[in-house]
Order: sequence, then C-alpha cells, then structure tokens
Amino acid sequence: MVKRSEIENEDISLDGNFLCDGKGGTVPYDRNNSSLHLKRDQWSSKLDFILACVGCAVGLGNIWRFPYLCYKNGGGAFLIPYIICLVTCGLPLFMMELALGQYMNIGSVETWARLIPAFKGVGIASFVVTFQMNIYYIIILAWAAYFLVMSFTSTLPWSHCNNEWNTERCFPQLNVTPNINASAVMVNVSTSDKNVDAVTEFWERKVLHISKGIDEPGSIVWELAISLLVVWILVYFCVCRGVRVSGKIVYFTALFPYLVLTILLIRGVTLDGASDGIYFYLKPDFSRLTDPQVWVDGGTQIFFSYVLATGIVTTLGSYNKYNNNFYRDSFIISAINSCTSFYGGFAVFSVLGFMAKEQNVTVGEVVKSGPGLVFIAYPKAITEMPLSPLWAIVFFFMILLVGFDSQFVDVEAFLAPIIDAFPQYLYRKRNRMILTAVYCLLSYLIGLTMLTEGGMYVFQIFDYYSASGLVLLWICFFEAIVVSWVFGINVLKIFFPVFAKEKNQHNLF
Repeated sequence: MVKRSEIENEDISLDGNFLCDGKGGTVPYDRNNSSLHLKRDQWSSKLDFILACVGCAVGLGNIWRFPYLCYKNGGGAFLIPYIICLVTCGLPLFMMELALGQYMNIGSVETWARLIPAFKGVGIASFVVTFQMNIYYIIILAWAAYFLVMSFTSTLPWSHCNNEWNTERCFPQLNVTPNINASAVMVNVSTSDKNVDAVTEFWERKVLHISKGIDEPGSIVWELAISLLVVWILVYFCVCRGVRVSGKIVYFTALFPYLVLTILLIRGVTLDGASDGIYFYLKPDFSRLTDPQVWVDGGTQIFFSYVLATGIVTTLGSYNKYNNNFYRDSFIISAINSCTSFYGGFAVFSVLGFMAKEQNVTVGEVVKSGPGLVFIAYPKAITEMPLSPLWAIVFFFMILLVGFDSQFVDVEAFLAPIIDAFPQYLYRKRNRMILTAVYCLLSYLIGLTMLTEGGMYVFQIFDYYSASGLVLLWICFFEAIVVSWVFGINVLKIFFPVFAKEKNQHNLF
C-alpha cells in the first residue's frame, strides 16, 4: 500500500491514506497503471472555494425569510435563539460536513458509504433531497426572470389595471391589506368580492394563470416554460465543465448581489417611512423567547441558510486540497452568511416601511414571507418609487443572481456522487458534459409540472416536503450520531487537526 504523502502530487483519487479503487476499497499503488491517473477537479484557488460556499449559502432565504422571521419572532430578540442555534448546531455541523468532504475527497454519497458502509443511507437521503430541491428552487428563478423581462418598459404592468388580464375588481392603489396573507399568497386564488391589488392580479392571472386547485392542472404557461428553459441553459454552461469553471463564475454571481443589495439599501433608507420599517424589524420583544416556535424557527433558518444535510457542503469540501484549513474557512463563511441575513433585513424593511407609509397602514400589514415578499410586497413598493422600472430591473436582477449561484452549486452537488461512482468514464470532460445535459433536460421536463395553471400547488408540495425542516433535522441527527458515536470521536481527533495543522482545534467539535 502507499501513503498519501508519497503520492500527493499525482492526479489520482484518494481515500484516507490509500488509493481508492472506486468501489469503496483500496488498491496497491502502481505508477504504470494509467487507469489510476484519473483527475478529479479541485478548486483553482482558495477564493474560488470561499465564494462558492458563500454563493450557495447566501441565497433567497437570507433576503426573504430571515427578515420576516426577525419581525415575527420578537425583532432583535430573535437574534438570541438564532445565534445559540448557530453556535450549537449550525457551525459544528457545517464544519463536520466540510471536513468529511475534504478528507474523503469524494461526493456525499460515497463519503458516508466509505465512512460507515451501514449508514450509506445518510448520503442517499441527502442525494434525494438535493435532487428534489434542484427541481423546484429553479422555478423561483424562472418567475424572477419573467418579472425582469416585464420590467423593461416605461410603465410597470403591475402598477395599473389597464391590462387584458385585469378584472373589474382590480384596484391600482389599494390602501388596505390585499386579499392575501403570508401563507395564502402562493396557493389561494382571490375569489371574493373584495377589491384586489393590481400586483396581485398580475401575479395570479398573468404570471401563474393559477387555477382553483391541484385537481385542475390546466395547460402549461409557455412564457414561464421559456423562462425556465433559459435559466436551465445558463446553469448548464456554468456547471458542465466542472468547478474550475464554475469557481470563476461565482466571482460575479456571489459578489455582485452585495453591490445591488447595497444600492437598494441606500435607496431604501432615503425613502419616507424607512425608519419605521427598520424599527419594526429590530424592535425587541423578549417575551417571545418563551414561545418554543421561536426556537424552532431559529434552528430551521440555520439548517436552510447553511444548506446542511443536503450533501452540498460535503461536495464543495471534497474539491479542496487535503491540508486545507477548513476550521478557518468555516468561521469565515458562517460570519458572511449570517451577517448577510441581518444586512438584507435593513434593505427589505426600509422599503416596507415606505410602503406602509404610502398606504397609511402599519408595517405589520404589508410584511410577508417568502415569495409573497419577492413577488407581491416588494414589486408593489417599487411601483410607488420614482423611476420604478429601473428599480424593478435592479431588484429582480439581484434576485436572479442570488438564486443562480445557489442553483448551479446545488446541481454540482447532485452530479458529483454520480461522477465519482464512475470515474473511469465521467472524469472525462466530454462525458461529464453529456451527463450534465441529460440531467438538466430531465429536471426541466419535471419542472414543467410546476408551470401549468395548477403548477403552484405542485410547487407548494415540493417546497413543504422535499427539503422541510423536519427532513433536514433527521438527516443532521443521523450525521451527528454516525460521526460521533459510530465512527468515533477519537478517530476524529486523529484526522481533523492534520488538515489545519494546528493543535487542539478538534475541541471545537
């Protein structure tokens, strides 16, 4: 057998201190055996890896979910359970997944299969979650792309009621809360006799063509189908050539959204009523800390924003060099992730405060979570700004970029276990490109089920069940049990300090 230190300059796949045979075992090292010289991608630089992790972790949840949870769960007081869950759950699990990927130097499924073969199901569960998440997450990007295209006009189409899709109940400047709420905005059609805001009719009748229920699927909304196709094509070209190429793309997709978010923040805080929105965002209500749901929301947000239990962190770590300091990287990525969530809240609530002032209602009446914020509340606020088409373009372009780098990193995490299972074929660029094209096409066809007139109900099923907090919680539970009690903490103490070349850092676990 041969040790890693003897062959660290060779382009071969490694498992621990031995060469990997691709089947979970090891083989003697033979320099004349060309079949072993199969190159697995690595990050071109340290910054590529950091930005890929940041781009994946800093997604739509940081912009539309964290601010809403802060408001809902006691404002500034919500930071207490959030930080506790980060320190006790998020950071250790993120560090563990990153370290395992870096040590095993292979995709998430085989990482768990080789660590403890009896628990390969942990890797398979993450693999299935990633497959389902990739199908429905990109639907949001298709909606955002459609909004972006519709923003290239002198007058935003959702700012008035003179469109063919509007009904007699449409009202362009509705000074009461629209006939929707945070949970119903995505699934309920406005069927009452009350007036309906123009942006709501645009969303329901023009974008979604939403039917009355899942039992009425209707036809495909072809505008959205084309939008989804374009997004999948862009994802394909980012992923098809491996992390050496996608690692360069994240320089733009991960960094530029911060510029756009800053522009929106500067514009937001200059609006009348912005201070009311920010106060509403941060006002602490410590009595909420006695509610168990607040702590559940804090933990769930950590799991979502740190993409735990999906195999993504493990896959990104597997492209690192063996001696990379993953301890330092974990703290850097975690700090950027959580600070972005907090920073994004100011940009969101400053605009919502302006919107509440314009409509003469409280901030709480215009606050919405999830797609209700991105596709209802924020577009409505934009219509009340000067140069509204410009700000609509800026906003939806940012949404696309924030979601885009998360999507192609997620796709890479799904493809990596397949590629690593057949290295003799799929480590070659041409075969990898074919596999990526087949996967993107298959995912696109499945995604069309969510772009029918009843597709929103299918989307809600995927969103609620495929990557729900309970699913991620159970996967993380078994990950911790396997690593700590089956694989053994004593073994971790042997391996982990070797990576960072620093003593006693394993105590962080």
